Amino acid sequence: MDDKHYAVLIDSDNVSAKYITAILDEMTKYGTITYKRIYGDWTSNQASKWREELLANSITPIQQFCNTAGKNATDSALIIDAMDILYTGHVDGFCIVSSDSDFTKLASRLRESGMDVIGMGETKTPKSFKAACSVFTNLEILLEQESDKAENISIKTVQEAIVEIITENENNGRKTGLGEVGNSLLKKYSDFDVRNYGYSSLSRFIEEMPDTFTLHKKDSSIYVKLKDDSLKREQLEAYIREQVKNSNGEGVDLAAMGQKLHKKYPDFKVKEYGYSTLQKFVSQIEGLELVTENGLQKTLVETEQAKANEQPKRMILHGKKGKK
Repeated sequence: MDDKHYAVLIDSDNVSAKYITAILDEMTKYGTITYKRIYGDWTSNQASKWREELLANSITPIQQFCNTAGKNATDSALIIDAMDILYTGHVDGFCIVSSDSDFTKLASRLRESGMDVIGMGETKTPKSFKAACSVFTNLEILLEQESDKAENISIKTVQEAIVEIITENENNGRKTGLGEVGNSLLKKYSDFDVRNYGYSSLSRFIEEMPDTFTLHKKDSSIYVKLKDDSLKREQLEAYIREQVKNSNGEGVDLAAMGQKLHKKYPDFKVKEYGYSTLQKFVSQIEGLELVTENGLQKTLVETEQAKANEQPKRMILHGKKGKK
């Protein structure tokens, strides 16, 4: 299936330049970026950080002088451009990057026209704008994820990216072709080249990643699969069940379970199994149940049915009481 095309429109008045890498990286999950535009007063000292990022990330700046107090000029320019792009029919969706509620009506109007609307903003973003988007992503969370990556693309980083691609496809019942892996890596890391690692082909590069992937050829196509992933997952789930069973019915604190898992399996990462958090990973385990008390505690316990049937248990996660 062809990639969807998106217009990324950034409100520089309400978003810090420190998020740009995380923003563009996140959008590779949705499709191809056709438009990259950012709106603001580039004569202002406040825009200096953004000016440093424009050329490096091939973003087109749209100048809006602040003729009067406030930021309405910037907002209006972004909205007008969005509607112009909509009527060209060249995109399948928009990414509106702002923490401002002024774009709520725009997001709603774009969705009425059948567009995907990916919103990105900080935690302070009003609920009205978040609700108007098809998907809203918190920029602080994206930045935390980006901080774990080195500036240079390490083999480990590339390996983790390939695992994410394969896992997402498997969760959607799709196989992962070698060509798809190559295209996804190039979209994620524009300077990725296997020759930088001493290889002449992507297939050889992937084959020699230790105990991670296997290649399978069918007709004229080559597919990439995770090696022994199902066994590893079964081991993880069995270990979690054992810890809950040994709790004598009290359940296991979710945070404590995370510590136990990382101590037992130092390389364990929930993202490699298609989940964004440990909570989502454990809550899908058959025979276990995630219990929340007073909106604060999360404890993993066995379900009553699992206890009665003496079958693989489903646990409930409870977190420690405390202030958010």
